[in-house]
Amino acid sequence: MRRLSWLLFVTFTVVLSINAQTTRSSKPNVIFILADDLGYGDLGCYGQKLIQTPHLDRLAKEGMRFTQFYAGSTVCAPSRAVLMTGKHMGHVSVRGNAGAENIAIQSLRHGEKTVAHVFKDAGYRTALFGKWGLGEVGLDGHPNKMGFDEFFGFLNQSHAHNYYPSWLIHNSEKYPLRNVPASENKAVGSGWAREKIDYAPDVIFDKAVQWLDQNHDKPFFLYFASTLPHANNEAARGVGNGQEIPDYGSYQDKPWPDPDKGQAAMVSHLDKQVGQLLARLKAYGIERNTLVIFSSDNGPHQEGKNNMEFFDANGPLRGIKRALYEGGIRVPFIARWPGKIKAGTTSDHLGYFGDVLATASDLTRQSTPSGLDSLSFLPALRGKKAQQHKYLYYEFYEQGGRQAVRFGKWKAIREPMMTGPVQLFDLSKDLGETNDLAVKYPEIVKQAIGYLNEAHVDDPNWQVRK
Repeated sequence: MRRLSWLLFVTFTVVLSINAQTTRSSKPNVIFILADDLGYGDLGCYGQKLIQTPHLDRLAKEGMRFTQFYAGSTVCAPSRAVLMTGKHMGHVSVRGNAGAENIAIQSLRHGEKTVAHVFKDAGYRTALFGKWGLGEVGLDGHPNKMGFDEFFGFLNQSHAHNYYPSWLIHNSEKYPLRNVPASENKAVGSGWAREKIDYAPDVIFDKAVQWLDQNHDKPFFLYFASTLPHANNEAARGVGNGQEIPDYGSYQDKPWPDPDKGQAAMVSHLDKQVGQLLARLKAYGIERNTLVIFSSDNGPHQEGKNNMEFFDANGPLRGIKRALYEGGIRVPFIARWPGKIKAGTTSDHLGYFGDVLATASDLTRQSTPSGLDSLSFLPALRGKKAQQHKYLYYEFYEQGGRQAVRFGKWKAIREPMMTGPVQLFDLSKDLGETNDLAVKYPEIVKQAIGYLNEAHVDDPNWQVRK
């Protein structure tokens, strides 16, 4: 009788354990790591020769590297809005960087559903560490109102320029740092420091790791939105070097200008943090149940007085941040999920940031909300064919305005927006967009114009600026 009872107990325990593992595995953790202004050619696994990125290269080696994945926009705020809401630039509520004088329009709106909401609805713990840019304290777009249980970092993108600010934001409260400003916009927090003690990317990363320590035992969604390697624009104008970093590390003795040393060190610093996150997942014993995605919000910059061409930051692509050529919007995109994503694979799946919401819905076995521009790329992660968009659409409201559309092998750019002439490129033969085929293929141009007109819906908050 005792033997039978023991066998029943063991069997019951095993069944409970299997059920617990099944339940846990049915809810994989997700970490989305977003770099700031990192170019398509800035990583070793995408062809970079001068900057060391061993951990991100390993992430690609152990997972899947995408070659045709696009950001949400060519500048930060709208790109992040597309990522969060699953709406492309013709429909999304935040379509540009509004500036401090009109910051309310750079806020997500009440009732909008975000990727964080999707995970929260599925019972996940949700957190954002880093740069938000889609809603200040008191506005509807604040991250705590947009599905994130926890927020720590920068709400304001101008504040996020400052790598040694005097404060950060924890949820809705100021979190003081020990840095002493040399020049500071007290309302926004932008500027630069004369006493540099607390490096914001490290403070934010440490808080993210602390959150993981406390929350890794249940399903979680962590959005780690680093400010690296974005320039401190104010410091670049004020002291001639916007690439702020505690030290230049292995680049210290390179015969390069300091802004270039800083740029390389910032990319490698982010790479090191990614390596530390991956090591943490392994230590927790959850790396096989965690999907890690890495990308960048738009193309590379040269705003810190760094020489983008020296590093070949956009690789084979034309254009940089603020352009709608490929270099402004095509970004590195890497996904690792051991046991689910085949290691060392490359995907030419054509997708963009707006697809993250549908993928999150698919991953958590929920229906994708209606009225979005979002398709799941979960099948592509599993090595299968995923549904494709009829087209990917972009628009930009600065510099006189411009639009772009990618459909099949074709890419069309219209400048100025809605009224200008169209350039047409065959990306299958001309990745660098050097040969305008608009005159040769008028029917394709006509098709592109139809898409450009169809995708754009007027929004009174967003008007073209010079």
